[in-house]
Amino acid sequence: MPTKKTEKQAEETEAKTSVYYYGLGRRKTSIAKVKLFENGSGKFIVNGKNYKDFYSYPLYAENLELPLEAVGLLGKIDAEIKVVGGGLQSGSEACRLGIARALVRITDSYKPALRAAGFITRDPRAKERKKSGLKRARRAPQWAKR
Repeated sequence: MPTKKTEKQAEETEAKTSVYYYGLGRRKTSIAKVKLFENGSGKFIVNGKNYKDFYSYPLYAENLELPLEAVGLLGKIDAEIKVVGGGLQSGSEACRLGIARALVRITDSYKPALRAAGFITRDPRAKERKKSGLKRARRAPQWAKR
C-alpha cells in the first residue's frame, strides 16, 4: 500500500536529488562538510537542526551568514552542513570556510570578494602536542634549587 509523503518529506527528497555545490572546511579539529543548494530561501541546516538552534551564541551563527553576505546571496541559497569534532567556535569557523569554498565552486567571480574578507584562507593554527617530560606542550615542571 503506497504511503503519502508529507510536505516536509517531499521537500527533503527534492533537496537531496537537486544539484548542490560542495565545500569542505576545517579549523583546529573541526571538519564541516557543506552542500549549497541554489534558488533556496536562506535555510541553513547544521547536523539536522536549524543553524540558529545549533549555534545559540549569535556570533557563531553569524559566521555562517558572512560569506553569503560578502557576495550578496544571503537569503537566496540553502545549505546543508555536517560538522564533526572540535567545539562550537571552531565548528562555526569551519562552516564559514566550507561555505566560502562552495561559493567559489558556483562561480569564480566570488573569489576576490571572499578573499578580501578573509574567508578563503584556511587558518592552520591547532593545539600543539604535549611533549614527554613536560606538563603541557611547553610548560616545564617547576625547578627548585634545594
